Amino acid sequence: MTLRAVIRGVGHYLPDRVVPNAELELLVETSDDWIRSRSGIERRHFAAEGQTTSDLASEAALAALAHAGMEPSEIDAIVLATSTADLTFPSAATMVQAKIGMTHGFAFDVQAVCAGFVYALSIANGMILSGQAKRVLVIGAETFSKLMDWNDRTTCVLFGDGAGAVVLEAQELAGTSADRGILATDLHSDGRFKDLLYVDGGVSTGETGKLRMLGKEVFRHAVEKLAETAHAALEKAGLTAEDVDWIVPHQANIRIIEGTAKRMQLPMERVVVTVQDHGNTSAASIPLALSVGVQRGQIKPGDLIVTEAIGGGLAWGAVVLRW
Repeated sequence: MTLRAVIRGVGHYLPDRVVPNAELELLVETSDDWIRSRSGIERRHFAAEGQTTSDLASEAALAALAHAGMEPSEIDAIVLATSTADLTFPSAATMVQAKIGMTHGFAFDVQAVCAGFVYALSIANGMILSGQAKRVLVIGAETFSKLMDWNDRTTCVLFGDGAGAVVLEAQELAGTSADRGILATDLHSDGRFKDLLYVDGGVSTGETGKLRMLGKEVFRHAVEKLAETAHAALEKAGLTAEDVDWIVPHQANIRIIEGTAKRMQLPMERVVVTVQDHGNTSAASIPLALSVGVQRGQIKPGDLIVTEAIGGGLAWGAVVLRW
């Protein structure tokens, strides 16, 4: 028998405010056609004034717990992936812990930008396999609208706010690739590419800063690295792309998603796509897409799923799991 971290529940939350491309036409020199053709995005959600990342994360966490049929008292730990924590410290995860009424265990943030949820899943998986926790709430949540430069039409049209969460539980299973749960992870980073995607603020500047991105360079790295990490994770699990039921990718750009699927020789019919409705929600995009995929009836028990993401750092990685 082998210990596995199995997903017991999934949920998400999106702020009430929906911002269609037409609304952004009033803010910057852009058009609905321009945005759709370059990114596939049609609309996104923005947090309300005073609504924080921990607010969104708490709602997603409660939704995932409800889906799992669990109470906060049954969770041992919270791992929250975000680059837009409410404060420099304490962690947004501890704020979620308080908001959902969890008064025990431990909570912390993970910062790997768009790859954050993949990193958080890998960390939570390791905690379960090592016996540090039996049940872990893994969340991705962002309010990237607060980091936008509204004079930069190449970036401000791409991002949105939201949160998604999963409940991981330790289960003893057969130890084969047919097991449910996380079967393999693959993580990477390369700090030489910091200047391709970053926020020009922080403690060193005394200001929050704005997001800066060299889009063409990020695109080039993304397609190559995402396919490579997905194949590497599958190889670790003793599986191939032919075994995959669904790719649930980071929802950054439809062209990156299509390029990665092509490199993996998988049709788009086997890719969960939500970028048109959410935009790029960074660390929230994969759990959001998982939750929406379940709601749509796409993802079913027993399905083999590959999640992959790349973000600032550069940081990238993939997780292979069976639903």
